[in-house]
Amino acid sequence: MFTESSSPAKDPDSPESETRPDFNPSSTDSTATTNPNTVQTAIDSDSLEPRPEATTFESASSDLPPERFNSLDELTHDLGSLHELSTRGSWQAILEKISQARALFLLTKPHEHLTYLTYQVMALVKLRRSDEAAHELNSLHDFDGTHYRYESFPEIYPNRKGSMVPFSLRWLYALIPTKLGNRQEGLDRLYVLLDFVRDRIRDKESQNLDDSVELWKKRETFVMSCLLGFHLGHKEFGVSLDLIKGLISRDPLDPVLISKLGSVQLQFGDIEGAKATFDRVEKMLNEGKSNGLLNELQFKNLVGRNKALVYVVAKDYVSAVRVYDECIERDNSDAIAVNNKALCLMYLRDLSDAIKVMESALERVPTAALNESLVVNLCSMYELAYVNHTDVKRTLNNWIARVAPDDYDSSSTRV
Repeated sequence: MFTESSSPAKDPDSPESETRPDFNPSSTDSTATTNPNTVQTAIDSDSLEPRPEATTFESASSDLPPERFNSLDELTHDLGSLHELSTRGSWQAILEKISQARALFLLTKPHEHLTYLTYQVMALVKLRRSDEAAHELNSLHDFDGTHYRYESFPEIYPNRKGSMVPFSLRWLYALIPTKLGNRQEGLDRLYVLLDFVRDRIRDKESQNLDDSVELWKKRETFVMSCLLGFHLGHKEFGVSLDLIKGLISRDPLDPVLISKLGSVQLQFGDIEGAKATFDRVEKMLNEGKSNGLLNELQFKNLVGRNKALVYVVAKDYVSAVRVYDECIERDNSDAIAVNNKALCLMYLRDLSDAIKVMESALERVPTAALNESLVVNLCSMYELAYVNHTDVKRTLNNWIARVAPDDYDSSSTRV
């Protein structure tokens, strides 16, 4: 099934460091997922997972320059350690560290409690304990209450005003219903969050706070990208196209977003339209036009994967394999190219080589290749190729248990 993978850039102008969910807001390629009998072609909305990097606090009066702080620990007690653990996927360790900090009364300021709560909720979601995450969030009651505003604590925060609720906590509040099976409530909350962000943009513009406007516009793009992922996941192509066009109008030099448009056109059956869109991306590469989101190698592989995707849709798997090989030669950690090359080989009835391609990637670049979509595909191939596939999958599952981060879904091996 088609999935996307990319993560939004961290806000450079944030006065505090921010939780940036690793979400596929504007990526382009598809990583197909297969089972032994069928191949589905749909966006996988379950790939929309958060990855906290730190936590941003809203400031209504001014956005303090980043150079004001020398380390994350100046913002919140031991925030640098939480950040480091999150980048390693050590979510259980984060929960233990939060519990210890609270037991030892190390959090002395109101915003620190909210920062730690953000990491706690994020970790619970990552560990698939969303019901507990929802319970923690429900304890907050009204995000916009006076008890969550800096000016309510003038002795602690002199000359500051505005909400101390992290933007990421608001986003998690919108996301969690989708994890509990209530997609519509989650979508409703995301649209409410989008309205909230746009209100903040207008407020900042009225005060001529250019840095803050830029920050909130990035958040607007992020929320729109989240909505795009959910709508694509349910094949709601009409609203998806509107969202993509809205995003591209904000950043017409984003090759990832434009490629996303092409992939949606393919799903619509508009092959010629998709080719024209992908040609536009290749022209941007040749002319050196980009928003800086990708380096040259990543840009070349994006163009290559776009070409290969057209070949896949046309069932020209030999040509697709050739292009994916070129991508892998440029960057052997390109998990999308690895996965899709293997699938093309499978469609060409070359299961042995397809399995070798995936196993080689897992051995060579486990950090990049170890994702649920690739492992599901590999296990499907094992089931097709081997009589004793259960033993082979169990061996893979044991290896994954040793090297994977805490939030990896071990059920992908289907042992």
